[in-house]
Amino acid sequence: MIYLIPGLKMIFEFIQNNIFKMNWLYNLTGKVLKLIPFDLNMRLSDAIHFFIYDVLKIFILLSVLIFIVSYIQSFFPPERSKKIMAKFKGISANIVAALLGTVTPFCSCSSIPLFIGFTSAGLPIGVTFSFLISSPMVDIGSLILLMSIFGAKIAVVYVLLGLVIAVVGGKIIESAKMEREIEEFILNANVGEVSQSELTIEDRINFSKDQVVSTFKKVYPYVLVGVGIGAIIHNWIPNDFIEKILGENNIFGVIIATLVGAPMYADIFGTIPVAEALFAKGALLGTVLSFMMAVTTLSLPSLIMLRRAIKPRLLRLFIIICVSGIIIVGYIFNIFSYLFI
Repeated sequence: MIYLIPGLKMIFEFIQNNIFKMNWLYNLTGKVLKLIPFDLNMRLSDAIHFFIYDVLKIFILLSVLIFIVSYIQSFFPPERSKKIMAKFKGISANIVAALLGTVTPFCSCSSIPLFIGFTSAGLPIGVTFSFLISSPMVDIGSLILLMSIFGAKIAVVYVLLGLVIAVVGGKIIESAKMEREIEEFILNANVGEVSQSELTIEDRINFSKDQVVSTFKKVYPYVLVGVGIGAIIHNWIPNDFIEKILGENNIFGVIIATLVGAPMYADIFGTIPVAEALFAKGALLGTVLSFMMAVTTLSLPSLIMLRRAIKPRLLRLFIIICVSGIIIVGYIFNIFSYLFI
């Protein structure tokens, strides 16, 4: 066993560096840039290198991830998901709903129509909110992309804590007896059974391809903007400035990052480059992760969409639960960051 561990560590490091972080792509883009006959200063050259490498890396990971997740998702259409969740009771139902959220769309706006469908079908309100919280916060994309930046330990703990927020948040909403805070048109919706014909492998592959193209069209502007902001932070924003606001000397850094991130609209693919640049400049780990969680879970457009389905009192409770959970996760990572870095 002693001799096996170093071998496994080498394999893991190879996967981490060459599949998730794609160090080979970083080196390749650097060599290509050196062939360009322009006299660029070091800072601008580094920014261009960061931008090209990160955009290519994210687009490659994005395409592969969406294809895989969509293929898995083809086995869990809404009707089947409803039936699965309906079989469970108590906290196990919240756990199943949160886990189902990990194989659904990558942004909160895409999750809300599914949440409305589940609620209209009569599933308990706490269960549907566990799904709604989990879906944008801790999908499989989050896990893989976080591995590409921060490593496996941080990615796994991030996802586990996100699932805890989803389960606990759902139970709090359930115990608050908020059923009357759902808009009437959803409670009175007539949702019939829709027969789901078994898809062939070819059908699932075509579905996955369509999802890749569709999602790519939706998210690529945010990726470009996110990587652009990351390149600016990485090469032009002084370390002292980031450390002063989001570093260890500011105890309110997590709260600031959460409140700043919440109104923004982006997905995990557009948020990762900004988080990576902030972390490299001295922002604390938990502060960066809180920013990511807030952006992906509490964007202003998604809250506007959600307000059409639920009343203000329930919307306020949902926001309070998410903000509180995100802040707690941020401080946990900051306090125990020595275990992960």
